[in-house]
Amino acid sequence: MGEALAEAFPICRQAFEEADAALGQPLSSVIFDGPEDQLTLTENTQPAIVAVSIAAYRLLESRGLTPAFVAGHSLGEYSANVAAGTFSFADALRLVRRRGRYMQEAVPVGEGAMAAILGLDAEKVAQACAEAAEGQIVSPANMNGAGQVVIAGARDAVKRAGERARALGAKRVVPLTVSAPFHCALMTPAQDRLAPELRALAVHAPRVPIVANVDAEPKRDAAAAIEALVQQVSSPVRWEAVVARLASEGVTTYVEVGPGTVLSGLVRKMQREATVVSFGAPDDLEAVEKMLASRSTSSGHPEPAER
Repeated sequence: MGEALAEAFPICRQAFEEADAALGQPLSSVIFDGPEDQLTLTENTQPAIVAVSIAAYRLLESRGLTPAFVAGHSLGEYSANVAAGTFSFADALRLVRRRGRYMQEAVPVGEGAMAAILGLDAEKVAQACAEAAEGQIVSPANMNGAGQVVIAGARDAVKRAGERARALGAKRVVPLTVSAPFHCALMTPAQDRLAPELRALAVHAPRVPIVANVDAEPKRDAAAAIEALVQQVSSPVRWEAVVARLASEGVTTYVEVGPGTVLSGLVRKMQREATVVSFGAPDDLEAVEKMLASRSTSSGHPEPAER
C-alpha cells in the first residue's frame, strides 16, 4: 500500500519520511512490508491510511488538483482536514494513532461487533436495531447509501438486529471483521479521551469547506471542523447525506484519494451522472490527469472536486 507511489515520486516519498519522523518509528516499513498483524492493529492502520492518502493527495495537488470541497469517510475526514489545511499532517498522524488506541480500548475485544445490512433502507435498519436491542446498544453506524447500512454495538445485539433486518426484508447481512464497534454509543469513552486532544490542536481556517460525517454540513471554520471530528467518534457516518450535500452544492467531479476504491463505487451508484475517479497508485495517475484536463478545457476552470 503506497510503496509504488513512494518509489515513483519524491513528493510521495517525502510524505512517508515525514510520517516516520512524526511518529518516531518507521511506519513506512510496516506499511510497505508488514508484518500484516502489525499493520492491522488499529493504532497502526489509522496513521497508515492517513499517510498513504496524504502522500497521494500531495502528488495530485502538485499536478493541479484544486478541490472546491473535501470530505472523508470516518478516518478519511482527518485526511480531508489535512488537505484543507485545518491542521498539520504530523498532528493528524499522532492524533489518529491515539484515536485508534482509544477506540480499541473502549470495548474489550470480542464484546462488540459490526455488520453490513444490504438492501434495506436506513429507516428500517434503525427499526431493526431498536427492536433487537433488548437493553443493549446497537444502532446504524455507517449510512453508506446504495442500499448499504452498517450497524454496530454489543455483539449479541448486532446478531439479533441482523436477524430482525432479514425479517424486515434485508437481502443480505454480512458480519464485518473489525476490532471494535465503531461509530456507536459504545465509543463514548474514546470520544471523551480524544475530545480535549482535538480541541488542543494548532488549527487554521480550512482553505475549502469540509463536508462532515456527523451532519453533512460544510465546515468553513476550524472550530466547527474540530467539533465535527469530536462528535464523529460515537456518531454514525452519514455518507449518503454527505454525497447528497456535495451534489446539491454543484459537485459533479469526485476524486477518491488514497488506498481502495470503495467510496468511488458508492458515489457512482448514488450520482450516476457524476465523473468519478480514484487515485492510490501510479497507474491511476493518467485517468485523473485526463479528467482534470477535460474539466479545465470544457469549463475554463477546474470543476468542484471532492476528496
